[in-house]
Amino acid sequence: AVEFLIGRGIGRMGGFAVGGHSYGAFMTAHLLAHTNYFNAGIARSGAYLRALTPFGFQAEERSFWESPETYHELSPFSHAPKIAKGRGKLLLLHGTNDENSGTYPMQSERLFDALKGHGAVCRLVLLPNEGHSYYARESVLHMLAEQENWLDKYVS
Repeated sequence: AVEFLIGRGIGRMGGFAVGGHSYGAFMTAHLLAHTNYFNAGIARSGAYLRALTPFGFQAEERSFWESPETYHELSPFSHAPKIAKGRGKLLLLHGTNDENSGTYPMQSERLFDALKGHGAVCRLVLLPNEGHSYYARESVLHMLAEQENWLDKYVS
């Protein structure tokens, strides 16, 4: 899609961002790890270390112990060095009370630590008293302001 837009003169390298919530956040981190199309990413309430969901996820029915290589390969956490070396800068947002079994706040905290350890440009914003989705007016406005600032700073 990015190549199509560039080819049509609709966009240019350096002018794209990617973002998502929950599974979309997981995919955002993967796209930053495995492509160089995006200057910035915004990932909200995602799962980035699949070993923390050891009894399956999405269509994966095998456990971590049955297929550790799958869990490793499908974990953006495992690819933190690639994200750090790529063009994408990653904004992570997460509610502190996220009780979704696959997306506890620890998921964003661990990915943030891994990215910082590899020198990535990243930011972690924890939204107090919010769950998997954000409802408080202050939280929604905070999230929107963080996203706008991130995009203004890193997408030309």
